Amino acid sequence: MFTPWFDRARAAGLHSVPHAGETTGPETIWDAVRELGAERIGHGTSCTRDAALMAHLRENAITVEVSPTSNLCTGVVSDLARHPIREMVAAGVPVTINSDDPPMFGTTLNREYAIAAELLDLDPSGLARLARRAVTASFAPADVRRRVLTEIDAYRPPS
Repeated sequence: MFTPWFDRARAAGLHSVPHAGETTGPETIWDAVRELGAERIGHGTSCTRDAALMAHLRENAITVEVSPTSNLCTGVVSDLARHPIREMVAAGVPVTINSDDPPMFGTTLNREYAIAAELLDLDPSGLARLARRAVTASFAPADVRRRVLTEIDAYRPPS
């Protein structure tokens, strides 16, 4: 039902980043990709129920924006230990860490990265790779992406 609006938005030069597959199944992610030309997917946690979909996301570099606290608060996951981000990353699905609606869910982007670090057992280098993925998946101009990537590479966490 959203296709005409997404078509108009894309024709006007806007990017397609629908939310899909959070409280619904992987078929809504397929719809977002096929019908809405999704370049990224908001939430998309149910992609782990469809190996072909995960392969498609990986092969087409369609990033899934993951918001662990939001997924917990909305009941998509029963507890963070069961969050599907591990499966997504293991399958090579490009993911970014997001805060969704910080005031509504009582979180911050830093907190979401801390949760991701715990779920994925990441050290500072792993966190930097995750942050780099967010920058490369962004729609920022190339010069901005280069500058931020340089800042990430230069960052040394305190000992």
